[in-house]
Amino acid sequence: MVAPAILLLALPTFLLSALAAPRPAPVALPTPPNIPTSSTARSQLSVLTVAAQGPQDGYSRDLFNHWITPAGTSCSTRETVLKRDGTNIVVGADCYPTSGRWYSPYDGATSTLASDIDIDHMVPLSNAWKSGAASWSSSRRQTFANDLNNPQLIAVTDNVNQAKGDQGPEAWKPSLTSYHCTYAKMWTKVKYEYYLTVTSAEKSALTGMLDTCTS
Repeated sequence: MVAPAILLLALPTFLLSALAAPRPAPVALPTPPNIPTSSTARSQLSVLTVAAQGPQDGYSRDLFNHWITPAGTSCSTRETVLKRDGTNIVVGADCYPTSGRWYSPYDGATSTLASDIDIDHMVPLSNAWKSGAASWSSSRRQTFANDLNNPQLIAVTDNVNQAKGDQGPEAWKPSLTSYHCTYAKMWTKVKYEYYLTVTSAEKSALTGMLDTCTS
């Protein structure tokens, strides 16, 4: 029988180098900004006002002027998130991605077509309307719908976003249970930043999801 050491010596030099080289560190996936720690999210959730949802009366997506082009930029908020949340993104002169790759943390799917990607409002516009935004000014609703400073916008698979609709975490959760912790932290952060209410079922669902956090 040939000794293992002799077999290794018989390998070409480039293969020996490859075997000896350390594995590359995994590439961190792009994420929305200002996701709180699980401890902070629990504290934020504890101070949210619990109340029944308000009526849908008067709601229209048009009341939340979204996908604006912020002052000082040439790309819309949708195009900005597509670039932020993808990897190796190349954009054309019109800011629309011509190539790249997107990973959807809700379902674990990947896509190389921007047309297969939706930008999800973490807290849906309709949900926000029924939990406090109905009384907001047009300016505040626009800020909410285009918020790049909080974890309110995220690139995900289009059909998954459509399945979510305007449902809260008590009715819809990402199919990847490994993302439940992050999802709950993001949802809670947005509700906290905008002083939006939560229902008792919603709070219970968020509490359970935060209980899956390991850090």
